[in-house]
Order: sequence, then structure tokens, then C-alpha cells
Amino acid sequence: MEFDHIKSSAALIYDEFIQNADSRTESWFLMSSPLPQTIVIAVYIYFVTSLGPRIMENRKPLDLKGVLIFYNFSVVALSVYMIYEFIMSGWGTGYSFHCDLVNYSESPQALRMAATCWIYYFSKFIEMLDTVFFVLRKKSSQVTFLHVYHHSIMPFTWWFGVRFAPGGMGTFHALLNCVVHVIMYTYYGLSAMGPNYQKYLWWKKYLTTIQLIQFMLVTTHISQYFFIKDCPYQFPIFIYIIGLYGLIFLFLFMNFWYHAYTKGKRLPKVLQAQMWAHHTNGVINGNANHEKDE
Repeated sequence: MEFDHIKSSAALIYDEFIQNADSRTESWFLMSSPLPQTIVIAVYIYFVTSLGPRIMENRKPLDLKGVLIFYNFSVVALSVYMIYEFIMSGWGTGYSFHCDLVNYSESPQALRMAATCWIYYFSKFIEMLDTVFFVLRKKSSQVTFLHVYHHSIMPFTWWFGVRFAPGGMGTFHALLNCVVHVIMYTYYGLSAMGPNYQKYLWWKKYLTTIQLIQFMLVTTHISQYFFIKDCPYQFPIFIYIIGLYGLIFLFLFMNFWYHAYTKGKRLPKVLQAQMWAHHTNGVINGNANHEKDE
């Protein structure tokens, strides 16, 4: 009986909560409730952290060169398309970059922005393949907490964004993220093409710098809300979530930067060897496990 009471109370709370949702997106794929995406995310986490590594434990890494080239440049193309749509539906056609509210009307531009938000949301599931490919290629060092956390939390939080606030100032970080992904997945695509292209990838270190700049811009932009006297943004909770998101990822990527580059773990191999020689009084350990480029 107690369980039934808890279940009824939870259902009542959810019904009251969902009443405030955007009716325009209710019938869209995966938008009926957060349950389907929660199952997908749970399966993803289980596969990349447990099932996948166990399946691959006694198998050779899969050669996915062709798949990776196609996948990475497809994500680049999708990101370019989303940048264009975000610009044309608001960020280049009327948004002030200050207190931009969500347009809940049925106007073509408002619906275009909502549709772009849904495409961005769905792209987060496509990007989960990053981790799946790491597992299938036995690149376990790449499956970090930062990586899995990022790929899990983004689609989960964006379900609420699309369902309640598909537009306005809460989408600026999505636009920035698409810009960063054009650069990042271009790098991944070129890297997957093989050693002949390694000489064009000298800018690897700057990927993390670009991501740090992204999160600083996200945090700066969303923080304006707290200094604008009159900003009737419809769902302030998303302002807090985005602000927290920006700060958390800024901290995580700074920590990544410190361990990857300050300590030399992801510097070019020549510089890794120089640092190793410095820390061992000139004796380089030939068995050092240098991480290969993706």
C-alpha cells in the first residue's frame, strides 16, 4: 500500500510538472516522456563501462577506419547545418545575446528554432557512438569519467530543454557547442585517415583550449541573467542548470588540461620524451606507454 501511495504521488507530481511543457513538441520523437531516453542512456553507460569491455576483452580491436572517417565528417556536416539553423531561427535574426525569451508561438521562425533544438538534442545520441567506437577499438584510456559524463548528461538535460524551453537565451551554448564540434570532429576525421595526415594535426593541443573558451563564454553569457534587472525568462531553472553545466565542465576540462598537457600525457611524442628525460635525469624509459592519437 505504501508503494502504491508513493507511485500515485509521483504520478501526480509528474502530471503537474508536465502541464507546463511546450505542447508543440509533445508528439515529437522521444518527447512523450523522459523514460525512453533514460533507458537509452542507461544502456549506453552499461555498455561502455561494463558489457562492451568484457565482450572485447579477448578479442582484437576492430579496424573501423572507414566507419570513423564517414562518422566524423557526417557529424561535421550535421553541426554546420545546426549552426545555420540556430543562426537563421534566432541568433542571427533578432536575438540580442542578452535576455532572449522563448518564442512559443506557431510562427515559422519559432517552430524552426524548436525543430533545431530537437535536432541538437537527437545529435547527442549520435555522438554516443564516440564511446562505442573507443570500446570496439579497445581504447580504454579514452573512456574517462569526463567523456562518459558529458555524453550522458547532455541528452538527459536537453530533453527538458526541448520539452519546456526550445529557444531563447538557453540555446546559446548549443550554438557554441556546434561550432566547437565542427573543429573537433574535423580533427577526428583527419586523424582517422591515417599517418599521412598526422602532419596536419599539430593543433591537437588547441582543441582543449577551444573547449575551455567555449565553457567560459557559456558561463559568461548565461550569468548575465543575474545582473539584468528585468529579464522574464520563462524557466529560470534552466539558467541555473546551464550555469552549473558551464562551471562543471570548465573545471573538468581544466583538470583534463593539467593532466594531459601540463604533465605531458597528451603532448606530441617528441615533447613527451623530452619531459620524461627531464624527470628521470636523462634516462628515457623505452617502455613508456604513450597514448596514440585517435
